[in-house]
Amino acid sequence: MDTDTPAEAAERAAGLVKRMTLEEKCAQLSSLWRGVEADAGDMAPHQSEQTGGVAVDDSLARGLGQLTRPFGSARVDPAEGAARLAAIQGRIREGSRFGIAAVAHDECLAGFMAYGATVFPTALAWGATFDADLVRAMAEQIGTTMRSVGIHQGLAPVLDVVADSRWGRTEETIGEDPYLTGVLGTAYVRGIQDAGIIATLKHFAGYSASHAARNFGPVYLGPRQFAETYLTPFEMAVRLGRAKSVMPSYAANDGVPSHANVRLLTGILREEWGFDGTIVGDYFGVNFLNSLHGVAADRTAAAGLALNAGVDVELPGADCFGEPLQAAVADGLVEEKTLDRAVERVLTQKIELGLLDELPEAPGTVDLDPPASRALAAEVARKSIVLLANDGTLPLASAPARVALLGPVADDAAAMLGCYSFPNHHMRYEVDSGDPYPAVDTGVAIATLAERLAADLPGTVLDHVAGGWVLDATDADLEAAAAAAAGADLAVIAVGDRSSLFGRGTSGEGCDAPDHALPGRQSELLEAVLDSGTPTVVVVISGRPYALGTAPDRAAAIVQAFLPGEEGAAAISEILTGAAAPEGRLPVGVPARRDSPPATYLGPQLARRSEVSSVDPTARYAFGHGLTYTEFTWDAPELLSAAETGPEGRVEVAVRVANTGGRAGTEVVQVYLHDPVASTVRPVQRLVGFARLELAPGEAATARFAVPLDLAALIGLDGQWVVEPGALELRLGRSAADTEEPLAVRVTGERRIEPGTRVLETQVTVETAVG
Repeated sequence: MDTDTPAEAAERAAGLVKRMTLEEKCAQLSSLWRGVEADAGDMAPHQSEQTGGVAVDDSLARGLGQLTRPFGSARVDPAEGAARLAAIQGRIREGSRFGIAAVAHDECLAGFMAYGATVFPTALAWGATFDADLVRAMAEQIGTTMRSVGIHQGLAPVLDVVADSRWGRTEETIGEDPYLTGVLGTAYVRGIQDAGIIATLKHFAGYSASHAARNFGPVYLGPRQFAETYLTPFEMAVRLGRAKSVMPSYAANDGVPSHANVRLLTGILREEWGFDGTIVGDYFGVNFLNSLHGVAADRTAAAGLALNAGVDVELPGADCFGEPLQAAVADGLVEEKTLDRAVERVLTQKIELGLLDELPEAPGTVDLDPPASRALAAEVARKSIVLLANDGTLPLASAPARVALLGPVADDAAAMLGCYSFPNHHMRYEVDSGDPYPAVDTGVAIATLAERLAADLPGTVLDHVAGGWVLDATDADLEAAAAAAAGADLAVIAVGDRSSLFGRGTSGEGCDAPDHALPGRQSELLEAVLDSGTPTVVVVISGRPYALGTAPDRAAAIVQAFLPGEEGAAAISEILTGAAAPEGRLPVGVPARRDSPPATYLGPQLARRSEVSSVDPTARYAFGHGLTYTEFTWDAPELLSAAETGPEGRVEVAVRVANTGGRAGTEVVQVYLHDPVASTVRPVQRLVGFARLELAPGEAATARFAVPLDLAALIGLDGQWVVEPGALELRLGRSAADTEEPLAVRVTGERRIEPGTRVLETQVTVETAVG
């Protein structure tokens, strides 16, 4: 095991670089992608347009920077995959002059993306938990599994903040709030790096704010919104979580692609925030500077732009950082000292990982879905389920005699999974193929909602009618579902997504939506079931929030699950039957109508409903909303610190909450900041703290928040961070639309904040007592 200190590792790396040839240096910045199924077609658009990297033997002759997705590219038996990875690492070390192994990276956004590995809930479901400790525990478990088979780097978490939930990658995000995203994203970084896996923050930055919510679309963010909303989660994960790697976005903001953005990758990330890890290009992102963005004339120019901007490693191959980069150095587009700097960063990280020392042998047996992982997947799923509405029908106190289970995702295991789960990532089908449910080999045991409800309601007759499939239905399908509902005591209709990639699904990367309507004819199906007159419980299993028509006014209850993973069906069933209580809160607002305009709760006053526009963007269910099966009584919030304070301090507030209902439950206290007058237009309010209170009947807890005034800072008219003097309000509440009377404070002076020194997190303490 390597024991070099950071300083020793850096010194050792610098010594190696001095002994390397140009070809050997470039090899350390290049990658090799093996195991892609050649007859399966491109996983992503433009994949076949790339060179595919270099030959294996050529890579081994001069060293190699990274091995791309040894487990995530095709179905691999876990034990065989670990042995194969160990063998190629041996070949890499033996073939190079310095005995340097490659960093092996893989995807890990919904768990380790390998066949047979635990499929955790999507990141949007993490956001719904509002539980940083749980996210950290989950990430550490994921990292432990990855490290056990020889993986060193994970491509997660996604820290993009949702701007428009029509964006297909909404399911990969933590939500629409930068503070929630930053806190939970930082927790993920800490957890996976505790397990010895390098966390990779993506996509740096502003990717989710693409024009018209189209993947890869251009971004037109001003510098203030860019810094305050879209950079903040990354700064938290870098400065608080000490993330070791960052991946630039595919997008261009204001005409500058992230992979060529010197100000972003070097000025902000390294010079202001002190980031000392590696920057790895998104797949083909360096070459896209030439082929898609048109800011580089060829691959040599693209290599020069990216390396000079700060990109250290090209993924997934060597399209630009192979021979084109050598040419860029030879032609003077890149100074060799710039190349050396990148190689030193890579080698320092490899030394810290032990990749110049004796590598561990491949394990004899491998379990990628151990009981501990399944238990954590189940806990995250349970805590992420959001009860949007309930007239008292839930929980089902007694089993109904006959239940009509309707909807296209009720009996589909793949509907529980996100696009970065192995089964759905590799699912290939066309909308017009006539095969609505292609065979999906999940690799792990995944129950459907139909299976779980049948097991959990043993005395109930369960009639399942799909009513069509996710993307289409006939009139007869709708009529059959409505008839089944009319003949039942209770209707449960499950609607939502089939997630995959690039148009092969209804949610996921490249699966953007034109509006907020449920896919296919599911909106019509929902209305037909509601028209039956039978009490109806709506279950939405989706990667984004959808408008639900008249259901908010007519349904008996509405339950939202954000692609809850392999244990998702069990979690939903437990909520419906009352075996578990709902704990989730919305990380994104649910739109009121299918044509609702793009909006989040973070908008300023003129972004809200007003008399100056005929379009109402108000969400039907606001950010932070979620019901429980018990009742909570709040005392009046208290201001514990002085009503006037200097700009360098903290404001302390508290609230006591009691569970006055008949069963255990969880309240999530949320703290919002309102700045009534500032030098620039401010959001009406924004989250600056939260606390989960898990309370038994008769139990109470006091949540205390020490909010640093740095969280009231804004980008001033001169482009610098500043805490301005004047009035502020802190609003404690249950959601962005349900807050208590505000607590007013006055800031008595102004404070300029040097870049990279802003205090980024509120201190939270919870004291529990009976009565």
